[in-house]
Amino acid sequence: MMIDKSRKQYLERLGSRTHFLLGDEACAYGAIYAGCDFFAGYPITPASEVAELMAVELPRAGGICVQMEDELASIAAIIGASWTGARTMTATSGPGFSLMQENIGYAIMTETPCVIVDVQRSGPSTGQATKPAQGDVMQARWGTHGDHDIIALAPDSAQECFDLMLDCFNFADIYRTPVIMLMDGEIGHIRESVAMPDPLTVKYASRKKAEPGENLFGGPDLVPGMIHYGEGVNVHVTGSSHLANGMRDVTSPHVHDELIRRIYRKIDENREKIVRVETDISDGGNARLGVISYGASARPAYGAVKAARKEGRDIDFLRLITLWPFAREQVTEFAVSLDVILVPEMNLGQISREIQRFAHCEVVSVPKIGGVPHSIDEIYRAIRKAM
Repeated sequence: MMIDKSRKQYLERLGSRTHFLLGDEACAYGAIYAGCDFFAGYPITPASEVAELMAVELPRAGGICVQMEDELASIAAIIGASWTGARTMTATSGPGFSLMQENIGYAIMTETPCVIVDVQRSGPSTGQATKPAQGDVMQARWGTHGDHDIIALAPDSAQECFDLMLDCFNFADIYRTPVIMLMDGEIGHIRESVAMPDPLTVKYASRKKAEPGENLFGGPDLVPGMIHYGEGVNVHVTGSSHLANGMRDVTSPHVHDELIRRIYRKIDENREKIVRVETDISDGGNARLGVISYGASARPAYGAVKAARKEGRDIDFLRLITLWPFAREQVTEFAVSLDVILVPEMNLGQISREIQRFAHCEVVSVPKIGGVPHSIDEIYRAIRKAM
């Protein structure tokens, strides 16, 4: 991907400097850095600041920002714009994310690169509209029907809100898939220093281009090339089961089987290139207790681990950055010598159930709901209890 002159000049004014930003704002600037040139969205707490900043800054960088009538229209717009060659994004929170699920499935089935930012809030339904939560973890993985895999990243700081946006757009283009930035309201509304790099140092992935006559939905590669609308080639894009050339075939079992298995495999077989974790093993190397967390919950969790270590306790810590595909090998390796793993998260134990599948030791959920994150003391008490 090439950055045009106007975008380059815009980024040069921001780059090689440190800014003081909300996580939502850092996410928006990260998207602009990543080459996003079309944003469609609808305001919703606590994600509205993403759309507000994009409305002001994206046109200055040569892009287009549209406020749509609702979340269904927003994701439909970014899917359509992606097929014209644009790097596209929308941003929402829980209720809007629920409305987007059918078209997320459509984007998966049509192998459409796009980015969906979900700044999670307390639910179900309207819930606590202004309060943070991490209740959309399983919705990100299984919210749309059918068999598929998905990529979802979870930042724990404003800096990571910026940094991971570049990864989201690159993953979307490399694997021809929607990618979910699974933030939470606490991280979206935290205000911290964010260092923006020299734009010349940013690495951009490019979509693989198909040659005229090549199949856009099959062939020898797990990820076929794309041809965009307006490039003089007929392109048939459908959410129905389809042949390698895109034409519908909803009755042949082998057509559906081959299509869906390839769509699943293109992410599953590349998980070593996608999955990221951050591990801190205790100096003694004799820990029998570990803590796994992610997003906003990882901050007090790590604080509690450090407090316990000051008392001479050996405790290992792992932070999940990639939530999906799940870090199964990393979790299994982390747990190999442990007796107990504690999992603090702002829900009633969604990721802890996944950890139980791959950690061959006792897994104890440390849940919290109600719109208030864990304190260090709360997790510290759970550590003391488990030892």
